[in-house]
Amino acid sequence: MSEANRTPSSGQKRPVVAALGTGTMGEAMARNIAAAGLGLRAWNRNRARAEPLADVGATVCDTPAEACRGADVVLTALANEKVVADVMDQARDGLDSHTVWVQTCTVSPDGGRRLAEQANRLNVAYVEAPILGTKEPAVSGTLTIPAASPQREAREQVRPVLEAVASRIMWLDEVGQPSSLKLAYNAWVLTTVEGIAESLTLADTLGLDPHLVIDVIDGSGLNSTYVQSKGPMMIDNDLDTPSFPLEAADKDAGLITDTARAAGLHLGIAEVVRERLDRAADDGLGRADVAATYLVSRHAAS
Repeated sequence: MSEANRTPSSGQKRPVVAALGTGTMGEAMARNIAAAGLGLRAWNRNRARAEPLADVGATVCDTPAEACRGADVVLTALANEKVVADVMDQARDGLDSHTVWVQTCTVSPDGGRRLAEQANRLNVAYVEAPILGTKEPAVSGTLTIPAASPQREAREQVRPVLEAVASRIMWLDEVGQPSSLKLAYNAWVLTTVEGIAESLTLADTLGLDPHLVIDVIDGSGLNSTYVQSKGPMMIDNDLDTPSFPLEAADKDAGLITDTARAAGLHLGIAEVVRERLDRAADDGLGRADVAATYLVSRHAAS
């Protein structure tokens, strides 16, 4: 495994990037790509979501194929494996043999390998690069990205793109490994969120101001950015501006538990978290922040 920090790559050709998918994460990455001086072409299924990128110099396109025409790097930031595969099939006529496809969506390890096989059929190089981080690091360009590619030369071609959106790039040996790392990372993220929710619910049920839980954790060895950000969101019911939408967290929880089961592993905490997130999504909280799992915990306690 090797790592690269964001440092200018002198003398390197500045690639033109096609950003396919300009939702919360895709738009933030696209803006940082434009800010780094790279050419930008953008497409989103709902064109209105891509049009604001024209303000930073992007060419907004009507189809995936149009966006990819003339691009050196195609970056997909889409909802799930099926959507990614469908959009790349639609992009086929705009791809060139020199194109490198950077796939950032959270998928299973097998899903990452299936998309690599699709890249072979499309005759493009493939970089598996799931993003670690939520809206805030995406906006600030400080994401962490584990990455792998069957084509080692693709690393240099995508380096300016990854450096524009991430402060830490971790190159792994094989496709599938970045997705495995992303699932392991998100298992901890979701465990942390559910742990905060249950601690606050317990305090509230016992008649204690839940803010005291956040205060006592602050400065201790158990403190984290997530505790100090998600905790107050839960207490104040400030859930309508998501940095990590609950529906995306629910999808990831399903990937985590399904992948674990396929490997013969039963993850106790992850299974409970998946159940809580499923219930929250069924209750109409999918577009709220993942912190909305607190409402399920609070309801269960009442």
